[in-house]
Amino acid sequence: MDVRKELERLADADYRVFHLRLIPGVPPERVMGVRMPALRALAKGMTEGEKRAFVAALPHGTYDENLLHSVILCGIRDFDEAEREVACFLPYVDNWAVCDALAPKAFGKAAHCDRVREFAYECTGSPHLYTARFGLNCLRMYFLDNAFTPDILERAAAVSGSYYLDMAAAWFFCDALIKRWDETLPYFERGVLPRDVHLKAVRKSVESFRVPEERKHLLRSLPAPMR
Repeated sequence: MDVRKELERLADADYRVFHLRLIPGVPPERVMGVRMPALRALAKGMTEGEKRAFVAALPHGTYDENLLHSVILCGIRDFDEAEREVACFLPYVDNWAVCDALAPKAFGKAAHCDRVREFAYECTGSPHLYTARFGLNCLRMYFLDNAFTPDILERAAAVSGSYYLDMAAAWFFCDALIKRWDETLPYFERGVLPRDVHLKAVRKSVESFRVPEERKHLLRSLPAPMR
């Protein structure tokens, strides 16, 4: 299969114009405009050999190829393979959409909890923006329910520094307030989060239907940290 030609065939010009507004940091000439359902269908129709050849052909030339790459990695069932391929791909991720599409099913299995936590912690410490964002996404998706431990909050609180990283941290803390209110609230009461993360997380929580009104009122009343 010629993946580039298939993507060109699936490209939607109107969708491309719309989607460009959502990914301002991506050069327009790298965006073809393939919708996510079409990417998933394309990945599903590829043979295992075609998938292996495609993910090995880094770097890709277009945003859509990178998004397809994320979709393919999401379907890998073997944890060792998924971890290896994610680690190889992350240095090439250069926007939030490709980063956030990367959620391998293998990472969600309870049997691999410890290894996913270790990998996520390693990612959050990376100087590469979207590797660190991926680490935060992992903590949010996999460690606020049964696998929760208090150090998850401490690790997430230490990650910030740019708009897309702060947004991921705010998303994490919004979900943490929803799922782990008692453990998470002190981070807001003590004002220990970076100011932008604190404010964005409060705004997301106030806008959420999953946060009771009395908790929204309390969050609004808390002073934001100065830093």
